[in-house]
This record gives sequence, C-alpha cells and structure tokens, in this order.
Amino acid sequence: MYRNQSYVEPAAQQGGRAGGAGTYYVKHDFGGSAELTTTLAHAISDATGVDVTDTGFTLNDHVDPEALDRLFKPKDDGTARVDGHLSFAIWGYQVTVYSDGQIAIVPPNQPPQAPQQGPGRGR
Repeated sequence: MYRNQSYVEPAAQQGGRAGGAGTYYVKHDFGGSAELTTTLAHAISDATGVDVTDTGFTLNDHVDPEALDRLFKPKDDGTARVDGHLSFAIWGYQVTVYSDGQIAIVPPNQPPQAPQQGPGRGR
C-alpha cells in the first residue's frame, strides 16, 4: 500500500527480518512530498488503530516532530544520513525510526528488532 509517498511492506515480503508477526514496517520516501513525521503519524495510526484526526493522537506528546524531521532529512548536498536511528514508546508500542526512512512499530510485549540489511547498507 502506498500512503504519503511511502511504501508499507506486506508481511510476506519482509524476508529475513526478525520480529513478531504484529510488527508494522513502513519506508518513508525522502524524495516524496510528505515529511517524515507525516509518514510516521500515519504509520502509528495504522499500527495502533487510532485515527490521526482523533484528538487523543498527538505525536508532540512523545517526540518533537520538527526535530525528528531535521534529524533524518538528507544533508544540504542531498546525500542521505547513514547509520542512525531513534527509538521511543507510544502507548506501549516501540517505535524505531531509521536514517534511511524505515520505520518499525513493535506492538507491546514483542522484542524490538533492527531492519534487514539490504545492499549498500553494510557497516
């Protein structure tokens, strides 16, 4: 499914990623029109079932959206940020945002895991 220029990867295509069946993955497209935090808000909404327009849904209560957008946006010369991530909890869900735009949302009572290493993502 595409949402806000991002791709939600079906569970059957997640390959060798560790984690429980309930882990939700989405990849933000930094070249698209949406900000990272817009993709993040919609991903959290999809994973938790809480609509982004619900007054109980406030990303600001958990992370500074402007700081998060600045932290992971490409550098001024257009090159991507590498090897960074930020994890925080929302309503018991463990949310991890990676510098390449990948977002993993682990439901309560599941261990968090790193995304699958793909080509060009070696350490």
